[in-house]
Amino acid sequence: MFVRLRAWGERHPRVVDAMWVAPLAALCYFAAPFASASSVTGPPLGLPGYLGLTTALLLPLFWRRSYPRAVFATVALLSFAQWAAGLDAVMANASVLIAMYSLASLCPPRWAVAAGLVSELGMWLALGGWNAPGQTPFASSSVFVVAIWLSGIYANTRRRYLEGLEERAERAERERDQQAIIAAAAERARIARELHDVVAHNVSVIIVQADGAAYAIDGDPEQARRAVQTISSTGRQALAEMRRLVGVLRQDDPGGEEYAPQPGLAQIDELVTQVRSSGLPVRLRVTGTPEAVPAGEQLTVYRIVQEALTNTLKHGGPDAEATVELGYGGGQIRISVADDGRGAGAPRPAGGHGLVGMRERVTMYGGRVHTGPRPGGGFRVEVTLPVPSTAGTMGAAGAA
Repeated sequence: MFVRLRAWGERHPRVVDAMWVAPLAALCYFAAPFASASSVTGPPLGLPGYLGLTTALLLPLFWRRSYPRAVFATVALLSFAQWAAGLDAVMANASVLIAMYSLASLCPPRWAVAAGLVSELGMWLALGGWNAPGQTPFASSSVFVVAIWLSGIYANTRRRYLEGLEERAERAERERDQQAIIAAAAERARIARELHDVVAHNVSVIIVQADGAAYAIDGDPEQARRAVQTISSTGRQALAEMRRLVGVLRQDDPGGEEYAPQPGLAQIDELVTQVRSSGLPVRLRVTGTPEAVPAGEQLTVYRIVQEALTNTLKHGGPDAEATVELGYGGGQIRISVADDGRGAGAPRPAGGHGLVGMRERVTMYGGRVHTGPRPGGGFRVEVTLPVPSTAGTMGAAGAA
């Protein structure tokens, strides 16, 4: 609510200033019949003179936040002219203190010091020229002026501090977004390189099977041969286009990458064994019956388990243990990697993008991912990946 009120006040500064000036103006105009007829040292102002002077002193306050220096100079000069003319002080002379506070809270320190000195001088002149003997001494009145001046200085310091915090927060947010974009782009490039080999293998199988079918079909051999040859040509063309597009991602790679089969579900046992040999106790539990999962999605499952166990090795602590659970069924794969290490208390490098890459992989296949500290200590990664209904067809085609 306070944030909305502040935003509304920033959009309507004149209304806010009017609300602050309204109580003083109401008090001044309510006392007009009495103050205009009385006098301490100078001649009575009279009602028209009192109303005119009060209006001249209060009216500039409506622009005190937009033009604090000009407003302070205006009300200070009016008050000085009032003193020079030998006129009595009026309640509206408090506008000098209000303008001084506004200038101290909005302008650089040198202007605040100048406003404080001018206000003290005005108070000294007012007490010497307007007050009768025995009234309020200058010292106590000076303390009142200093208190208002210090309040303005404090408001200025706090405002600058909050603005600095907001600026640093915005800069940190921009840098974080940029780092996330860079990490996502790098991860997409790595995924594209990995998927290139997977998809290239599947397309190559299609081409080989289409070529073989061209010589095995009976019936209208010529027409069948032409159709199958078109399939073969289209497959080769698609493969060439894919290699050309993905090849752009490999232009910056020094030398050439070594082509090797990408890991999948069958290699998770080897991954767990490798992590155990690194000193991290790992338990692997598999429930359900593995379905025919596309090779690209198998690679994603493998990378998720690999990244989660790597994080446990890095951040879990010397006595951490991990559990990997794979659940198959219901047209989806459920992956859970949990450890009992240090969890949220573990130091994590600012440049780490493993979890960002994990989310990119899961999002690409329409899955869900949840990462975070466990209630009893440690860290947990939970992922759910849907298995396409065409996976069985793909598996059968590969087996053929």
